[in-house]
Amino acid sequence: MAEETLLQTTAKRLDGIQSEIPVSDELVVVSNEEYRFIIAEQLRSINKKTSQIILEPVGRNTAPALTLAALHVTRAGQDPILLVMPADHVIEDEGEFQKAVLEGQHAALCGAVVTFGITPVRPETAYGYIKTGRVLKGAVRSISAFVEKPDRVTAQKYLASGDYLWNSGIFMVKVSVWLKAIGFFQQTMLSACKNAYAAGKRDGDFYRVDRDAFSACPSESIDYAVMEKLINASDLGIPGSIVPLDAGWSDLGSWDAVWSASHRDDDGNAVRGDVLLQKTRDSLVHATSRLVCCVGLNNAIVVETPDAVLVAEKTHVQDVKKIVSRLKELGRSESFAHRKVFRPWGCYDAIDLGDRFQVKRIIVNPGAVLSLQMHHHRAEHWIVVRGTAKITRDSEDFLLSENQSTYIPIGVKHRLENPGKLPLEIIEVQSGAYLGEDDILRFDDLYGRDRAES
Repeated sequence: MAEETLLQTTAKRLDGIQSEIPVSDELVVVSNEEYRFIIAEQLRSINKKTSQIILEPVGRNTAPALTLAALHVTRAGQDPILLVMPADHVIEDEGEFQKAVLEGQHAALCGAVVTFGITPVRPETAYGYIKTGRVLKGAVRSISAFVEKPDRVTAQKYLASGDYLWNSGIFMVKVSVWLKAIGFFQQTMLSACKNAYAAGKRDGDFYRVDRDAFSACPSESIDYAVMEKLINASDLGIPGSIVPLDAGWSDLGSWDAVWSASHRDDDGNAVRGDVLLQKTRDSLVHATSRLVCCVGLNNAIVVETPDAVLVAEKTHVQDVKKIVSRLKELGRSESFAHRKVFRPWGCYDAIDLGDRFQVKRIIVNPGAVLSLQMHHHRAEHWIVVRGTAKITRDSEDFLLSENQSTYIPIGVKHRLENPGKLPLEIIEVQSGAYLGEDDILRFDDLYGRDRAES
């Protein structure tokens, strides 16, 4: 059985919870549109229901994302408690997590915005902290202050005092309470989200909010937009509360955090994939597509993917953001495109690219069908290496089995389908003056995509 992704483990985090208040097993997922197909496929593979995956055309941080989710639920005439869980967290003790959720849900039901604070185990300088106040009920406490990432001396004082918790970014709040709070503190944000949602449209598994309206939305986290302001807004009648959480939590927002959360060998190394090490200590080495060998490294991060290779000293790994900024400034394709791309019918991997040619490995899921399309600038050769392909080429339909091939000339309508019960794998060789993905003119599409939409 394949290892579950972080998204899948997050989606299953409340499975089996014993709550006096009904807990829905239907998810509300908010994501950038670039990841829509892989998210839908991962949720389907673990039988998780979602009314629709809400797609953000541009990133605007967590407060607008939660606002879109609240508006989505409100449209159905509901006012449930939403549990906001980022999909890049590791929680080792699911039972303790569910116990904390049960402690917080009554406070949320009574109108509080609840966050969960991680019991610190070291003087961490990479996280924000929350100073706890008086005990309200059970494990629920008031919030005295939010503090930024401290230096090491200050972090050591926070740890010794016992009054500070790490800011986890996990929240619980009733839909109506959140909309009231965001409207009070961030009216421009609420208006932009309302406009973007109202002008959006359904698209199969997805709900696309309007690009122009959402682009006008301020970018702000839940903490900055609402939580920190609740401390001094007693007249609003919405308290901020915190529940301590000691469940083996880790925020995998950086590669050094991945190293900290990973199983390590006797030399302190965490490895994944095809890796050989010699005289290497306290390092993370992650290989996805080829052999990676490391010699004489200490406190290093090495991450190999088909797109690029990252090598960094652990203490400088946060500076990868500066590299991303430089890639964008240089207009490098690595900043906006991946070699492996997911589609509603499966995926493709661009394994080679040269002057006037490109080679792709295409996987088509059982029963899936690509759009009926044509290209103005490229021809395509298809070679079946696994499974059976049904081909439409102009007015003819025919089947190809393993080791058979066909040719699609420029300007010819064509379609690829997998009629079998196993994945179909083909090698596609494109040739022509222009090989961009926007050279697709669709005539019919099972997934309702526009004529030139990817």
